[in-house]
Amino acid sequence: MQNLTNPSNIQPANRVSHVSEYYFSRKLKEIAGLNDRGLDIISLGIGGPDRPPHPDTIETLCRESRRPDTHSYQPYVGIPELRQAFADWYSRWYGVDLDPQREIQPLIGSKEGILHISLAFLNPGDGVLVPNPGYPTYSSVSKLAEAEIFTYDLDEANGWQPDFDQLESLPLDRIKLMWVNYPNMPTGANASTELFARLAEFGHRHGIVIVNDNPYSFILNDHPVSLLSVPGARECCIEMNSLSKSHNMAGWRIGMVASNPQFIEWILRVKSNIDSGMFRPLQSAAIKALSCGPEWYDEVNRVYRSRRKIAEAIMQTLGCRYDPSQVGLFLWGRIPDGIRDAEWLADRILCDARVFVTPGFIFGSRGDRYIRISLCASEARMQEALQRIEKIIL
Repeated sequence: MQNLTNPSNIQPANRVSHVSEYYFSRKLKEIAGLNDRGLDIISLGIGGPDRPPHPDTIETLCRESRRPDTHSYQPYVGIPELRQAFADWYSRWYGVDLDPQREIQPLIGSKEGILHISLAFLNPGDGVLVPNPGYPTYSSVSKLAEAEIFTYDLDEANGWQPDFDQLESLPLDRIKLMWVNYPNMPTGANASTELFARLAEFGHRHGIVIVNDNPYSFILNDHPVSLLSVPGARECCIEMNSLSKSHNMAGWRIGMVASNPQFIEWILRVKSNIDSGMFRPLQSAAIKALSCGPEWYDEVNRVYRSRRKIAEAIMQTLGCRYDPSQVGLFLWGRIPDGIRDAEWLADRILCDARVFVTPGFIFGSRGDRYIRISLCASEARMQEALQRIEKIIL
């Protein structure tokens, strides 16, 4: 049969031309190729916890998976017990009381929530505020939603917090949504109730939905804070959270979004037309994970604290300057003035030392002079990475 279709005559939707494959997707394929050649790359680039969840969490998943009645479709809103567990978690650790029936929506990982929220609130052409530097997915999803991106600068001299004078100078009447991320990734800047109160007031005054992406608040941080702890914030604010970092469950894809009932209902309209309910044994395991006491977080942070010391030694070896008060799963450092740029330095470290660190340019132009080191490798591997880097520097 004659083939009448020429693939070269078929074009994707316009939105596809505005985004590219995610940086880490491309880079991990490159690193896999290098490892296939026997080069043994030590990856300090990805923020994917390398240790397992609590043993009771794993056992719950195994036990529930063996039941014959747990493999069918599940409710889009999650089982009531999971929503209650999230509510209890927020009350215990953030001092925030949420209605588990109306103010919490479980997610298949919080990354999907970025898409759901964007589609729920942004029409084509609407403005969205995206931090620079910031998580690249905020920009890429905004492009997929055909929104207009307005970047706002985060500067080291200002503690990587928004410059509200700059924000006020933007065409705020065109802006519908603002992404914030505290504790901040990639910079490690911590959250504060004062910053959250100012953000909530800004959102109220201008009719802008403020969304805080909050997966790092338990890592090397003694005082987790939620945007929703600000009185009245729920009227214009949304918060996403996740078990990926706090409970070593990145591949399990368990997250949540919390806000007022109307916002949650709009987000559910989108979500229920895109994906389905989470596998029930995963929900049961998440409930168990959320019940962990302070000893769990203490142990997680004991490991990361030891690794952080090695990451600091790597930064010092490279001549990079960093803020020791950073929290979260990474260390963010400014490269020496004499080095061309962060991409050049990261490529040299990968080529000569066989260690992958993340160049800050992928987070925006404000990251051009920075690199990021992940703490998600064993202490032994991080120590080996330090030794390899010392050899190419000395």
